[in-house]
Amino acid sequence: MSSSADQSIRLFADRTRVYPKAVKGYFRRLKWLSLWLLLGVYYLAPWLRWDRGEGAPGQALLIDMPARKAYFFFIEIWAQEVYYLTGVLIIAAIALFFATAVAGRVWCGFACPQTVWTDLFMWVERKIEGDRAARMRRDQGPVTISRISKKLAKHVTWLLIALATGGAWVFYFNDAPTLLVELVLGRGSFTVYSFIFGFTASTYLMAGWAREQVCTYMCPYARFQGAMIDDDSLIVSYDTGRGEPRGAYRKGETWDGRGHCVSCRQCVVVCPTGIDIRDGQQLECIGCGLCADACDGVMEKLNLASGLVRFDTLSNLNAQARGETPHYKFFRPRTIVYSLILVIVGMAMLAALMLRSETSVSVLRDRNPLYVKLSDGSIRNGFTFKVLNMKRQQKSFDLSLSGIEGARMTVIGQAKKPVARVSLSVRPDQVGTYRVFVHAPAGSLPSESQSLRFVLVDRLLNITTTHQTTFRGPPAR
Repeated sequence: MSSSADQSIRLFADRTRVYPKAVKGYFRRLKWLSLWLLLGVYYLAPWLRWDRGEGAPGQALLIDMPARKAYFFFIEIWAQEVYYLTGVLIIAAIALFFATAVAGRVWCGFACPQTVWTDLFMWVERKIEGDRAARMRRDQGPVTISRISKKLAKHVTWLLIALATGGAWVFYFNDAPTLLVELVLGRGSFTVYSFIFGFTASTYLMAGWAREQVCTYMCPYARFQGAMIDDDSLIVSYDTGRGEPRGAYRKGETWDGRGHCVSCRQCVVVCPTGIDIRDGQQLECIGCGLCADACDGVMEKLNLASGLVRFDTLSNLNAQARGETPHYKFFRPRTIVYSLILVIVGMAMLAALMLRSETSVSVLRDRNPLYVKLSDGSIRNGFTFKVLNMKRQQKSFDLSLSGIEGARMTVIGQAKKPVARVSLSVRPDQVGTYRVFVHAPAGSLPSESQSLRFVLVDRLLNITTTHQTTFRGPPAR
C-alpha cells in the first residue's frame, strides 16, 4: 500500500484572515450614514409611544404575542389577518429584486444587518487595536500584556454591543419601559432572558468572528444574485480599458503605453471580504464601493481622473471600449415587471387596510352530535358563534337567521325560549364568544343538509355582516 494512504487529506482550506484598512470617500460616508441611521431606528423605535386610548398598549411598534396582535402606529393587525404579513414579505422580496436589478448588491453593501453590525464591530476594532498594519503586526507578534488588554477590551465592547442588540429586539415584543425595569431588577421571564442570550451570542459570533464568511458561505443571496442582474445593472466595476496594462509607477514617468492602474492594491486591502475587484464580478463582492473610494484617493494623488473603479454597468463599459457614448438604461423588462408587482401588491394591501371590516364573524357548528331531534319534532343544531370587535369601543349587535323558514334560536345566558332575533354585546377590542342553538320546525328541512345564514347587524353603524354555514337534520325518507 502506498505511504500516501497514511497521510490525511484536507478537504477544507484554512480561513484567510481579512484585515480591512480604513478608507475615506463618498461611499464610506454613505455607509456611515446608513449605519447610524439604521442602528438609530433599530435601537430607538421600541421607545416610540402612540396613544391608542385607555387600556390599549402605548407602544408605537409592538408585536403582542399573548394577545396575538401587532401594532404599527395607527394600524392594528390581528392574528387572523396574517395575510398582511405575507404582503409585507412579498413587497420586501420584490423590493430586494428591484434594488439588485438597478444597483447590484446595494442591499448587502449598505443595509444588510450583517453588514451594518460587522461595520460597527470593525470600527470598534480599529479604535482599540489600530488600523490594518497595526492589527497585523500585533497578531503576528508575541503575546504581550498590551496585546491581551487590547483584545480583551475589544471583545468586551463587542459583547456589550451584542447585548444591546439582543435587548433591543425583545423590546419589540413587550412594553419597553416596563420590560427594562424588570430586566434591571432581575424579574424578567426565562423566555425573555433566553432570547436576549441567543441574539447576543449570534450577533457577537456573526459580526465579530464570522464576518465575511457569512456573506460568502452562509447567505444564499450571494449565490443567486447573478440571476437578478443583467448588463444594465450598476455594479462595482474595474475599467480594464483605462487601467490595463497595469504596473508600478514612479513620479515623472509618462502614461503613454500603459494603464492608470499602478498595482497599489489599495482596492484589495480596504475590501471587507478581501477580494480583488480587478478580477471582475465575484460572488464575494457585496457592492459596498469601498474599493472605489480607495482607488479614487490614489488617482487624486496621481492627478488622474477618478472612476477607475466605480459603479457602472457592463453595457457602459463595453460601449466605452467600442468608442461609443455610454448611457444608463433604467427602464427595461425586469425593472418594469418588479415595479408593477410592487405597485399592485402595495395598492392591494392599502385597499385591504382601508376597506377592511371592523367586525369579523366566525361560526363553528357542533360535530357531535350533528343534530338533536326534540319532543315537538323540531331539529336543533348547536353552534359556537364568535364576534370580533376591532374598535376600541363597546358594540351592540342584532343577530338573526335566514335560509330556513321559521328557524329560531336560543343563546346560552339569555332567554330560554327560542326567538327570531337576539341582541349581543362585545367589549372593546375583544372577541365575544356565544353558544347558539338553532331550532328548525318539523318538516322545514327538505334534505339532511340545509344552507343557513347568520345575519349580524351593527346597531351603531348599521353595517350588516353575514356568515353562511349548514344546518344538519335526519336523512330524508
